Amino acid sequence: MKLKTIVTFLYLCISLIAFLSFDTTPIVWGSFFVNFLLITAIAYYHLNIERVFSPFLTSFVVFNYLFFFLAPIFQISSMDYLNFRFPNDFAYSDSSIIVANVLILVFNLVFILSYLFFKENKLDNKDSQSFEPNFKQNIPLVILALLVICFFIAFLNYEYLLNDISNSVYVANDEPTSSLLLKKKFLFFTPLAGIVISLKYLQIRNKTNRNTVFIFFFLIAFLVFLVFFKNIFTEKRNTLGPIYIALIYLFYPKLLNSNAKFFLFMFLAMVVIFPLASTLTHIDASLEQIFAEPRLIYDSFLRFGSISGAFESLHYDAFANIMATVEYVKLYGLSWGYQLLGVCLFFIPRSLWTTKPLSTGELIGNYLFDTTPRNFTNLSNPIVSEGFINFGFIGIVALAILLAFFMIKFIVWLKTNDCLKQFIAFYFAVHLMFLLRGDLTNGFSYFIGPLVSIVLLPKLLTRVIK
Repeated sequence: MKLKTIVTFLYLCISLIAFLSFDTTPIVWGSFFVNFLLITAIAYYHLNIERVFSPFLTSFVVFNYLFFFLAPIFQISSMDYLNFRFPNDFAYSDSSIIVANVLILVFNLVFILSYLFFKENKLDNKDSQSFEPNFKQNIPLVILALLVICFFIAFLNYEYLLNDISNSVYVANDEPTSSLLLKKKFLFFTPLAGIVISLKYLQIRNKTNRNTVFIFFFLIAFLVFLVFFKNIFTEKRNTLGPIYIALIYLFYPKLLNSNAKFFLFMFLAMVVIFPLASTLTHIDASLEQIFAEPRLIYDSFLRFGSISGAFESLHYDAFANIMATVEYVKLYGLSWGYQLLGVCLFFIPRSLWTTKPLSTGELIGNYLFDTTPRNFTNLSNPIVSEGFINFGFIGIVALAILLAFFMIKFIVWLKTNDCLKQFIAFYFAVHLMFLLRGDLTNGFSYFIGPLVSIVLLPKLLTRVIK
């Protein structure tokens, strides 16, 4: 049986079960069904017609299916008359659900039309097919320089990292956001660049000599540094997922190098693996407490490990936050780009820019905190409502076009022979799940650091060494 057939069968079976168990009004049922038809059509094109490997479209389809179809259906079906609210405590309303589905429909329709347009023009252009050369000179020196940088990063942040490992990732941190971004999203990603270049060097120089032996041990050292910097006790799933899935693709590309393979992997990961991973990544205890009382892992599994329970939790609040954003705009109006300004200038500290806008997730979280029983303000906010809160329908159309454009740009990167661009492009494909879920400020800023660390830093070192 072909893998495409297995993927399609699994997709349709879960969808059928969801619809059969979905007890709601006909108009709400119909609004979800229309969006389901569109995302299914995109999935069909992706799996059966598209010839280019596009892990980006896989992530887009899986995200929409899980966060805008399965999750809200499970959430609505689990409601009772005592608690007729979504995970973010937004009250159920037929009209709010229909408006949210209309906004999602507009975004997805504009996106796929833009995707097809840019794909035809960009990927068929001869200039886009030209390969950018890899580092051809001084590669061992570049690798050595990266390793020295990793040593200094570990040495200067040794106590910080140990403290990070010993505490739960959900313990409140008073460190300034700019400092956290610099360390966790730039410096601590440096070993990845070393891993990518070292592996590429060993693959090209497929014979044993003094250099390859040294580079092999350097590769092991980079992996050790990476595990020390990025592990389940220092990072959440939105960071660990892209890193280690991208490493799977780097070391064993045949496992994920087709649309059907990657679709099946991401589909199962989001439905089964990530909800189960909540057992560790959302455990509210330190490493010391876990060793002292292992039962905390079991208790965490009961709270977060249930697959069906995961869909009803705040981890899948994207659909509900669209509705909350629409209500917020009705009361306070559009931001006319002010929220996007905070996205683009995320690197400016709030101490210097006192009127810097809150991230949209925090803004809507504060609104729900004031108007609902919600006592937690750090919420996600999907890219659909990011576009709406800035410029209404025009913002939705604009962000859909921009997303399609950058997806095609990264497909071009994935097709080059530049190992660093290939790696960061695939990394972005997995990170896209977090970017689409939002909010956009965090999704964007969390990608720029790795982009600079993995792609630009090694290229800068190469020029300096030359």
